[in-house]
Amino acid sequence: MVTIPRRLDTEDAQLALERIQDLLKKHALVENLVRRQEEGDEQADIVEGLLRRQHEVELEHTLNQLHPADIAFILESLPSEQRRLIWSLVNAKYDGDILLEVDDWVREDLISSMNREDLLAATEDLDADELADLAPDLPADIVAEVQKGLTNEERAQLLEAMGYPEGTVGAIMDFEMVRVREDVSLEVVLRYLRRLEELPDHTDQIFVVDRQDRLQGVLSISQLLVNDPDTNVKDVMKTDYLSLKPNDDDTDAASAFERYDLVSAPVVNRQNRLIGRVTIADMVDVIREDSQEQDLSRAGLHEEDIFAPVVKAIKNRSPWLLINLCTASTAAVIASQFEGTVSHIVILAFLMSIVAGIGGNSGNQTMTMVIRALAVGRITSKNFTSLLKREFIVTILVGFIGTIVAAGFSWAISGSFKIALVMATAMLCNMLIGAMLGVLIPIFRDKFGKDPAIGSSVLLTFVTDSLGFFIFLGLASIFLL
Repeated sequence: MVTIPRRLDTEDAQLALERIQDLLKKHALVENLVRRQEEGDEQADIVEGLLRRQHEVELEHTLNQLHPADIAFILESLPSEQRRLIWSLVNAKYDGDILLEVDDWVREDLISSMNREDLLAATEDLDADELADLAPDLPADIVAEVQKGLTNEERAQLLEAMGYPEGTVGAIMDFEMVRVREDVSLEVVLRYLRRLEELPDHTDQIFVVDRQDRLQGVLSISQLLVNDPDTNVKDVMKTDYLSLKPNDDDTDAASAFERYDLVSAPVVNRQNRLIGRVTIADMVDVIREDSQEQDLSRAGLHEEDIFAPVVKAIKNRSPWLLINLCTASTAAVIASQFEGTVSHIVILAFLMSIVAGIGGNSGNQTMTMVIRALAVGRITSKNFTSLLKREFIVTILVGFIGTIVAAGFSWAISGSFKIALVMATAMLCNMLIGAMLGVLIPIFRDKFGKDPAIGSSVLLTFVTDSLGFFIFLGLASIFLL
C-alpha cells in the first residue's frame, strides 16, 4: 500500500514551489557553465553528468516528500520545459494521482510527454471513476488497453461513467460505497464494516437497498454507533434523503450540497436503483472550476496555460479585445457627432467620461449580483420582474446621492448651474440604463444557453459608454447652446 505524504497548507506549498524553483535555477546554471567548455572535452562531460545528477537527486528528494496535490500545484506554476523536467523526476507511483489533481491544460501537456508504458503504469491502479476523469485526455488505444485489465464490473462502471456528458453528476460520481439491507441488525452491519480494509472516503452514511439494488433509505454512521446493536436497520434509517440523478447538472448538485450541508449523496437511475454516489470532495472541485471559469469569462477569456506559447495566448485573448475596440470606436463616433457642442463648451469633454464611467460601474454591480444569482438558481421567470423593479429603485436612490455630488463638482469647476443640472440628469439616466442592462444581458444570455459571464461586461460597457455620451452631449446641445 502506497503511503501518501501529508498535504501542505497554502503558505508551505508556496515555499515548496520556491524551493523547487531555486533548485531548477541551480540546475540550469550548471548546464550553462558546462556547455561553455570545449565540445568533446571528456572531463567536462563527466563533470556535467555528475553535477546534473546531483541536482536531479536533490530535486527528486524534495519532490517525493510532497503530497500529489502539492506536486500538482508546483507543475501548474512552472513553464512547460521545467514542468516536464520535474515530471520526469516524480516517483512513478504518484503519476496517476497527480494527473487527477492537475488542471486540464497541464494534464494535456504531461500526457503528451509520456510514452505508452508510462501511461499504462500511471493508470493501472486507478478506480473506474478516476479512469473516466482521465479518459478524455488519454489516447484511445491506452483507454482500450486499460479496460482489458479491469473486471467485468469495473469495465461496466467505466463505460457508464464515460457515457455521461461533462458537467453532469454521472460524469463525476464514484462507485465505492457501502450498502446494506434493511432487515439486518446494526450488529451485523458493524461486523460487515470491520471486515473491510477501510471505508470509502467521506463515508458519512450507508445506503440501504433491496435485493434489486433499489434505494430504500440511508443509515448515518452516527445512528449506527449510538443505537442498540440489536436494532434493525429499518427502524433507524432515514427515508427522507436527497438523491441525485446521473443527468443532473453538477452545478445544481453543488448548490444542493451547500444548501443542505451534505457530505455525500446517492445517485439513482430512473428505476431508483443505486448506481453511485457523489461526495463533498467532488463538489468542491465543481465549485472551484465554476468559480475559475466565471472569473475568466468576465474578462472574455478561456482557460489557458499561463506559460502557453505567445501565439496561443493571442488567440485566446484577442477576440473580445477586438470587440471591445469596435465598441469603444462606436462610442467615439457618437461623441464626434457633437463636436460643435464640445468645441463651444470645452468642459463637457472632461465631464462626459464621468457619466459613461458611473453608468458602467452601476451596471457592473447589478450584473455581478445577477450572474451570481443565476449560478445558484435563484432567478426564475416569476421573480424576474420584481428583481428588475428592485434594481431600478436601488439605482434611483443611489443615483440621487451620486448626482448631488456630481452636480456639485460640475458647478464647482464650470461655475454653471445649467451644466451641473445636465450632468446630474445624464448621469442618473445612464445609471438606470446600466442597471437595466445589468439584469437583462446575463438573463437573456442564460436563456439562450450562453454563459452569462462571457462578454457581458463588454456589451454593458459598449451601451453605457455610447448612450452615456449621447445623452449627456444631446442634453448639452439642447439646453446649453
